[in-house]
Amino acid sequence: MRPQVYSGADIRGNAMLFRRDLLAASAAALALAHLPRAWAQQQFSNLNVFIPASPGGGWDGLGRAIELVARPAGLVGTFQFENVGGAGGVVGLPRFVSQRRGRGDAIMVAGAVMVGAVLTNKSPVGMKDLVPLARMTDESPIIVVPASSPYKTIADLLAALKADPGKVPVGGGSAGGIDHITLGLMLKALGKSAKQASYVAFAGGGPAQAALLGAQVAAGISGYSEFSEQVKAGRLRALATASEKRVLPDVPTLRESGVDVVVGNWRGVFGPPGISATQKAALVKFLTDLNALPAWEKLLAERGWDNAFLAGPAFEEFIKKDTESTEVVLKEIGLIA
Repeated sequence: MRPQVYSGADIRGNAMLFRRDLLAASAAALALAHLPRAWAQQQFSNLNVFIPASPGGGWDGLGRAIELVARPAGLVGTFQFENVGGAGGVVGLPRFVSQRRGRGDAIMVAGAVMVGAVLTNKSPVGMKDLVPLARMTDESPIIVVPASSPYKTIADLLAALKADPGKVPVGGGSAGGIDHITLGLMLKALGKSAKQASYVAFAGGGPAQAALLGAQVAAGISGYSEFSEQVKAGRLRALATASEKRVLPDVPTLRESGVDVVVGNWRGVFGPPGISATQKAALVKFLTDLNALPAWEKLLAERGWDNAFLAGPAFEEFIKKDTESTEVVLKEIGLIA
């Protein structure tokens, strides 16, 4: 067989084709490397999400956000939601514990509010009966009033609370939850007692928002994301946040306003009791992969949530310490004996 002879033009042409194909292959490999790993394999065909609160609140918002990111990424095929609100999650909690026991395709969204609610309500069923999977977000409470309120600044509201807390009804989440604790700490800083407060507890951020818009309460405390749309629309006025730093450029923190109160409202995901180590590991992996997606970071920024991701034994230890510190605060402000 005679050897194939190539001209210089053939060699140069083939080299160009080779370089072009190599560049195309490299670009394709780079694109694949940046795709979420979730596209490689669906982790759950269906995921049951239990929200122990009414629709429209922070826990519901986190649950829906998980679906919003996980489905397009291919992590989960379909979602099923169930909302059972009341008493900071204490009403729905026993239902999740009993009806989802041993199910590796079920999760519950809860957080700091439930820690206080379990203690305040002396609930026999608590976070000790859940399997901590991951802490997902953190959000500081914001203090708002209706747009028509005579309280134009946080100083106005603080003055009214100091004069007579009982005459200033403040709405928020469940009794003993983060919103209630925030008000109690504010009153303590003003030389008052949390027992003097006229606190109106609601099943979630949605009902609390409706009460504010209907002027049924003088002020409200909740996570910023729960009030953000109404604040942007001008129907609610943001007076202050309980954050370390400003969440909104024109809204001061309580500490800046002379009240040394900083509070965080974390939210996380839990599994039901009775699941195996393998089932738990699969759920933790799902949440870890979700947290790594660029779409998740984008959503957090849009919602004004801090990424507080913490999984596995570290989250379990966090729950233990948070329960202990919350019990101390509730005793200090007189909400539990």
